[in-house]
Amino acid sequence: MSRGDQLARQWKIIETLLASHSGKTVSELAEELECNPRTVYRDLEALQAAGFPLYADRVDGKNIWSLLDTLKHHIPIPLTLTELLAIYFSQDMLKFLHNTVFHDSLESLFEKIKTTIPLESKQYLDTVRQTFQVTLKQFKEYGKYREVLNTIKDAALNHRTVEMVYFTMGRRKENKRRVDPYRILFFNGTFYVIGYCHLRKDCRTFALERIKKLTMTDESFKVPEDFRLEDYMGSGFGVIGGRPEKIKIWFSPDIAGYIKEKTWHESQVVNQQRDGSIIFEAEVAITEELVSWIMSWGSKAEVLEPQMLQNQIHTEAIALSKAYDEILQKNKQSY
Repeated sequence: MSRGDQLARQWKIIETLLASHSGKTVSELAEELECNPRTVYRDLEALQAAGFPLYADRVDGKNIWSLLDTLKHHIPIPLTLTELLAIYFSQDMLKFLHNTVFHDSLESLFEKIKTTIPLESKQYLDTVRQTFQVTLKQFKEYGKYREVLNTIKDAALNHRTVEMVYFTMGRRKENKRRVDPYRILFFNGTFYVIGYCHLRKDCRTFALERIKKLTMTDESFKVPEDFRLEDYMGSGFGVIGGRPEKIKIWFSPDIAGYIKEKTWHESQVVNQQRDGSIIFEAEVAITEELVSWIMSWGSKAEVLEPQMLQNQIHTEAIALSKAYDEILQKNKQSY
């Protein structure tokens, strides 16, 4: 039996006993966990050794296991112990927030959680944390955008218009904008500001790290009552929305399994083909995010429709082929 299975089972025991008002017998726990009662006894002993205040009362000839009521009720905030543990384990997911106001607040929260969790349990928690880990290999360091993040947070909370100098990646130039920040969104490792752009007279999405200068004004705004972030982003394959188009993409049998096992868009339909390939259909906006996703699968993905998307992929493929032709030619000349 793997260490991960053992820890997951012990976690379930804690969760079950916290939720129970009258306690559980070893037989009841074994039935819920679908394991042998002897295994439950070993888990209970391990949890007691780790400092969890478990005890057994003899009731009607049976040993009823429970957690001390003091553990259930001494937590000063309306969270269960397992909820606190889950928050404690989430620290590894928040490395990208280092040196931001959010990270500082979360560090303070984690310190408070440590004082709430029984002292003897920390060794057990550290073992669990080492077993269940979250690793972020690719993330942006938002500490250097601390002031921008603080200002946009305050502006969004207080409904204040901001003035910004924004670098547009597509045009490769900076311009001044006045924006009413409706929402701050964290999506796929990037912070975005979504709000009304006075320059474009429409709702727009701004990547936080491309805001070169930011000032909060005294001008107030109101978020429209009918604004819903889900509706704004609904047509987009990622964070950028637009007019939805029906797309059809063929994926080879080699990668069909990878495509099927994930929900890429809420509108997607996956049609299995006899040869093991699939046809992926969805109603999405044709954006750079969509094009990049399709091209990331190389020749194992082919756009069946619409033609406009086929043309975009074709243009990118030609440019990519030309670039590598030039590289290979230079390599030959250097030999």
